[in-house]
Amino acid sequence: MKIPKITALVPMKGHSERVPNKNIRLLAGKPAFHWILESLMKSKYINEIVINTDSEEIAKSALDNFNVTVLKRPDYLLGDMVSIQPLIEYDISQTDGEYYLQTHSTNPLVKPETIDRAIEAFFLQKEHDALFSVTPLKTRFYWPDGTGVNHNPRHLIRTQDLEPIYEENSCLYVFSRETNKKTKNRLGANPMMFPMDRLESVDIDDIEDFYWAEYLLTREHEIGK
Repeated sequence: MKIPKITALVPMKGHSERVPNKNIRLLAGKPAFHWILESLMKSKYINEIVINTDSEEIAKSALDNFNVTVLKRPDYLLGDMVSIQPLIEYDISQTDGEYYLQTHSTNPLVKPETIDRAIEAFFLQKEHDALFSVTPLKTRFYWPDGTGVNHNPRHLIRTQDLEPIYEENSCLYVFSRETNKKTKNRLGANPMMFPMDRLESVDIDDIEDFYWAEYLLTREHEIGK
């Protein structure tokens, strides 16, 4: 199987509402965004890493420690209310890649092997025009009226026997330049789901997520000694 060159897109802004400076904040001994960049650098298929940022501190730390391309975020893309698609469109316009993997600095536990498996899974098939990572959940969910989402409350079965519900975990997205141009969406028109391990899927949204990621990274480091 021949895999084309893949450009990784990693948007990072300096300001964050729920966890102050979370992209650059020290996480288990290093700036938080360094973890995902290290994994991307070890991938067999990532040809270029592009960081889109409004932060001079992030840009300097990235350029000092990694072989990356840094794009200064233009004024019209500044602020907390800008969604991901305009950032992706801008990044694509500034690069010459045909295929992209988009991830976040807030996914510090994603492993290089998982990145490579996701890329391979996408290129091994022809049905889907994009890929996104998910976390399988086997938990009893309910609608507001008390009816079961993924189970029948009157006929309880063991949670491990439930059909899983899949949560988009914001870790990995794979798509082409053509697909993004057509659909204006990183999910494309017919995406495939790529299940990931729950612990590896940590996405730092709030301070509890940050502490949990720090614990897992520290534990992983201690076990690996």
